[in-house]
Amino acid sequence: QVQLVESGGGLVQAGGSLRLSCAASGRTFSFYKMGWFRQAPGKEREFVAAIGWSIPSTYYADSAKGRFTISRDNAKNTVYLQINSLKPEDTGVYYCAVQTIYRATYSNTAAYNYWGQGTQVTVSS
Repeated sequence: QVQLVESGGGLVQAGGSLRLSCAASGRTFSFYKMGWFRQAPGKEREFVAAIGWSIPSTYYADSAKGRFTISRDNAKNTVYLQINSLKPEDTGVYYCAVQTIYRATYSNTAAYNYWGQGTQVTVSS
């Protein structure tokens, strides 16, 4: 079993920054990739970024390039998402997810088999 706990969300003004964290526990030796997704009110969950667990290759949605940075600390079993220059359209619940069955894909929700509960990010204009 795997447990994921996100933290770091909150209310921030446009132009500010946040660093989200996702702490993993359980069978971390079985991780292939970890990803961040977000879901705005009334919208589908969308891919933001992903990172390999053994080899830290990174992948970003086009909308995330330039302002979002994903990183991981294997010693702490934690993945981070740094978000700079926040915009109101970044508002939503941010979820981390882990892939414990290898799949080449990384940008769709079906590629991940464990999810955290999410952390709310609200950006005011």
